[in-house]
Amino acid sequence: MIRSMTAFSRCDRSTDWGTLSWEVRTVNHRYLEPSFRMPEELRAIESNIRERLSKRLGRGKVECNCRFQPQQGGETNLTINTELARKVVETSREIDHMLYNSAAVNSMDILRWPGVIDTGSADWDSLRKISLTLFDKALDDLITTREREGERLKAMIVERLDAMVVIVADVRQWIPEIIQAQRNKIIERLAGLEVELDDARLEQEAAVLVQKMDVDEEMDRLATHLDEVRRNLEGDKPVGRRLDFLMQELNREANTLGSKSINIDTTRASVDLKVLIEQMREQIQNIE
Repeated sequence: MIRSMTAFSRCDRSTDWGTLSWEVRTVNHRYLEPSFRMPEELRAIESNIRERLSKRLGRGKVECNCRFQPQQGGETNLTINTELARKVVETSREIDHMLYNSAAVNSMDILRWPGVIDTGSADWDSLRKISLTLFDKALDDLITTREREGERLKAMIVERLDAMVVIVADVRQWIPEIIQAQRNKIIERLAGLEVELDDARLEQEAAVLVQKMDVDEEMDRLATHLDEVRRNLEGDKPVGRRLDFLMQELNREANTLGSKSINIDTTRASVDLKVLIEQMREQIQNIE
């Protein structure tokens, strides 16, 4: 199934110690590139999260943000890691001296720093297990969104493929008529010069003309590439890179058609093909 690389999911869960939440956001990228933001107490599960991502996602820049909001008004007490807070403040001041226009850092910025607030009474072993389960749910939702968006991308690409098939069929139909018309035009021009025509030489020149204008091979390759794009769209593995390569090959054949064109119809067909290819290529950049 085709998947988009752009998606977002969020899952929350209340616990005895507070509320856990996962936000997972993905955008297009050449490779799988995950990044993580989470409380220091949950860092121990980062390797498990990476493993889950690599098994289920093929490509994309993935931002994974985990937050823990301690329970308010209950038995959970908030304590400040004074030593860590002091180091954060000192480091911030050192960086300020390096900048021309430093931004002010307030107390809330310091409190948001991982590990500054210590919720000592929380059962972090239980929270790590809950966090993994919650991440799995967020990942399920993310993949569902990517597949839903992928279906829309697939429909758009198939629509362009159908239009290209029509253009290729039209060009195949036009070429014999165009070649014959061009041959007749040459004969008429030579006749107007009132010179004796060498039939053998005329046939030879006509054969050279036909060879220069022949685009049967280009049309065959275009048709083959179009079929290959359709086949890949029906696959169940990441195909974004392969589709991108096929767009390059399609564009190559469309350019050759334009370079061999001696007729306004084939020139227009070449331009129309390249427009459709570019429209597909832009969307394929976002396919996993």
